[in-house]
Formats: sequence, C-alpha cells, structure tokens
Amino acid sequence: MARAVLWQRVEGALVLCAVVAVLAQPWQPLAWWVLILAFFVPDLSFAAYLAGPRIGAFGYNLVHVYGFGAAVLALGAGLDQPWITALGFLWLGHSGFDRMLGYGLKLPEGFGHTHLGRIGRDG
Repeated sequence: MARAVLWQRVEGALVLCAVVAVLAQPWQPLAWWVLILAFFVPDLSFAAYLAGPRIGAFGYNLVHVYGFGAAVLALGAGLDQPWITALGFLWLGHSGFDRMLGYGLKLPEGFGHTHLGRIGRDG
C-alpha cells in the first residue's frame, strides 16, 4: 500500500474517531438507533450507478467528500439546529469510515476504481 493511501486511510480513521467522540456528548439530540440508521444514508448514492458509471461516480462522490458533511454541519450550527449539526458530523464520520476501509472517491471508469486504488476482487 502506498504511503499516501495509508495516510488517507489513517486520516479517515481519525475523522471517524473524532466524530464518535463529538456525537457521544450530551448536546447531541438524536437517539442512538437514529444515528446508526442515518450513518448509512450516504450509501444510497449507489443508486446513481443505475444511470451509468460516470453519473454514478458523480452522485457517489457528491455525498462522500468531507466538504459535504462539513457544509451540513455548518448549516446546522448556523441555524442553531443541533439535529442538523449532528447529521453533518455523522456524514463526516461516514466519509471517514469509508476512507479508513479503503473505499475512496470513485472514478468514472467504474465503481471499483477509486482515488485510493482498485477495490473488489481485482483490487
């Protein structure tokens, strides 16, 4: 594994750990079961692959970049809505979780081609 890929996986693990620490705080208004369900919502973006690999990669990447979670977090903080803020943190944690496991941002060649390298049987 190349050093850059290793560092991005470590970074993802750190982001996930930070999010878990933040969401364990008493200000967080969502029930634990809601957090677990909402954690996997970004993966619904897989459905974009029904329109082909180029659109699939765009749809997947749109919601799996750290900036998307950060924007939702900032929106929640700006509106003083703790539940939106919590969802933003959760979205960041999901992206970190994916990076930690080696699931990078997708390339238009197909789902198995990511910025962290190939995934799947050939990866």
